[in-house]
Amino acid sequence: MPAMARSLATRALNEPSLSLLNVLRRIGTTRPQPQPVRAFSALMSPPSTAVVYEQHGPPDSVVRMVELPPAEVKENDVCVRMLAAPINPSDINRIEGVYPIRPPVPAVGGHEGVGEVYSVGSAVKGFSPGDRVIPSPPTSGTWQTYVVKEQGVWHKVDKDCPIEYAATIIVNPLTALLMLEDIITLNSGDSVVQNGATSIVGQCVVQLAHLRGIRTINIIRDRAGSDDAKEMLKKLGADEVFTESQLNVKNVKSLLTDLPEPALGFNCVGGNSASLVLKFLRQGGTMVTYGGMAKKPVTVSTSAFIFKELSLRGFFLHNWLGSDKATECNKMIDYLLSLAKEEKLRYKMELVPFNNFNVALDKALGKLGSQPKQVITF
Repeated sequence: MPAMARSLATRALNEPSLSLLNVLRRIGTTRPQPQPVRAFSALMSPPSTAVVYEQHGPPDSVVRMVELPPAEVKENDVCVRMLAAPINPSDINRIEGVYPIRPPVPAVGGHEGVGEVYSVGSAVKGFSPGDRVIPSPPTSGTWQTYVVKEQGVWHKVDKDCPIEYAATIIVNPLTALLMLEDIITLNSGDSVVQNGATSIVGQCVVQLAHLRGIRTINIIRDRAGSDDAKEMLKKLGADEVFTESQLNVKNVKSLLTDLPEPALGFNCVGGNSASLVLKFLRQGGTMVTYGGMAKKPVTVSTSAFIFKELSLRGFFLHNWLGSDKATECNKMIDYLLSLAKEEKLRYKMELVPFNNFNVALDKALGKLGSQPKQVITF
């Protein structure tokens, strides 16, 4: 036995970690054994193009488009090729760091959208490649070409519904529906009052109320194009539309003709506009605040609280979605999508290719004047 072989054999006896088989391989007295073949190969998503931000700040300064490597699709995951995703005010607030619910940075932007199933993990049931899905409840990271999330995140939707409505159906339309149905009991013939009526939530309130026989009193800002805004809301089913300056009268209720005093009001502006909503409410009425576009506080007179017994409350969609109502939520989403498909629920949007994201962001930030909802298409 050559010296090297004797040395290795001696080591094998003294070092259990050095097996005899390995000794034999090294001295050439046995054939090399084939390496085992991996029994499992991880399923991966394609590489993804994404809009990300690594710190909070002005969106037009901190976001950038990057290429992300493939992500593993685990056994309970669904990989979705995104088709469309909106730029919502709450998305902007998350990037700015002022929204109460936001992902840790670095993060991919976007919170709702619609996509098509690209691949599924080995344990996934109920989803197949080609299915159209939305995240329900909304989830962070929709501003990218491929999203990998656990199967419980996704809800299958009708392919016949236009993608821009599927992409935007939760944050705004669902808010409108829930405020109409969950705050107080409203019957046909009742009325509601709202400010911010030209917003998507406001437009949805008008249409959903009209379908239920509920009358709407709508308040809009004084600005160029207000006559066109009035006409648009009337076509959607609004009963009365006033600019804020038209309500500078002693008794705003004198402006109502055959409408009953509203029991419910919606405020997304704050400041003086919220006070105008309160003036319309009947005895014991309720005002719900779901936004604060004017960034001014809601104020109410002591006499209104005491003598009119008004109630003020807030509405935050995230809290409702987090209250273990997934099945009920998805039924409402399907209902809203059916209305959109039948053109009974509509609102103006602009579809923008993903590679023009910066232009869409500038419009969403108001840099180019009043613009429709910006919806990115992938």
